[in-house]
Amino acid sequence: MMVVPKLETVMKRREFLGLIGGVAAWPCAALAQQTPVPVIGFLSTNAPNAVLPKFVPAFVSGLSEGGFIDGQNVAIEYRWASGQYHRLPELTAELIRRPVNVLVAVGGTGSALAAKAATTTIPIVFNLGSDPIKLGLVASLNRPGGNITGVNYLADTLVPKLLETLHEAVPGATVIAVISNPNFPDSENNLRAARVAAHTMGQELVVLNTTTDNEINSAFKSIAERHASGLVVMPDPFLTSRRQQLVSLAAYQAIPTIYPWPEFTRLGGLMSYGTKLTDAYRQVGVYTAKVLKGAKPAELPVQQAVKVELVLNLKTAKSLGFTFPLTLLGRADEVIE
Repeated sequence: MMVVPKLETVMKRREFLGLIGGVAAWPCAALAQQTPVPVIGFLSTNAPNAVLPKFVPAFVSGLSEGGFIDGQNVAIEYRWASGQYHRLPELTAELIRRPVNVLVAVGGTGSALAAKAATTTIPIVFNLGSDPIKLGLVASLNRPGGNITGVNYLADTLVPKLLETLHEAVPGATVIAVISNPNFPDSENNLRAARVAAHTMGQELVVLNTTTDNEINSAFKSIAERHASGLVVMPDPFLTSRRQQLVSLAAYQAIPTIYPWPEFTRLGGLMSYGTKLTDAYRQVGVYTAKVLKGAKPAELPVQQAVKVELVLNLKTAKSLGFTFPLTLLGRADEVIE
């Protein structure tokens, strides 16, 4: 005989099933209401090993000052050109297709120009060493206009200081070799400044263009043949990515060399003079956070990173039979022993 459940039991069962269904549906509804995490496209002319040790953490630190934590309320997509500047347009296009909420273009002029050429709508925050007004990136430093702003770390204006500092360390050097990468967008401006500085000090400048590892090796053979008594390595992402090769060859040739960044000196290079890039990367992070919160790049003044670092390596100097003058030692921000 079929047992018919009481009406009260049927109603309670329906209420229970309704409750279960509601609980199961709640996470889906909540997920649907979540705001998508913004994405930052990080475009660098450098290789990862050239910037990760300090610069990316400095950028992430600047972001966190603005309340954005990678992996929590923001995502970062990295693209590295590794000194191959022809790849920058392709890497920029990849990030735009991702899509991204803001483009961070770092490591020099190339990434900023590639980003600027690719979009007039996505906000761009750059970090470069040349005058952004002359490059046509911004209308003025105080009111950039358009969709782009950032930080200028003044590398091009410091090129004469590289030669002057080397001259102070090796006053008898009359023939100075310069290693440069002609593919770097700023190379001509940098060399022009170097020639003026060398002429002022009565020095002969020997420019050695390098775009590959083999050309770097050949350049050092030319240094010996030209009897250069000092060497300047120009600021350039490709050369920075080859810093171990450059430092090793300079040691083998026993030639006093000055580099643009302390990363060379900490690997065994003799000396370096350049902008403190960690400050520049942190400021880029701060600006990126502001843009994510709704600030317009057109109204964010271009910042100038003006703090420079002089780093001397006493161990390398000793191996060269070389002594730094007291005037340099007294000004050094870091002395490696």
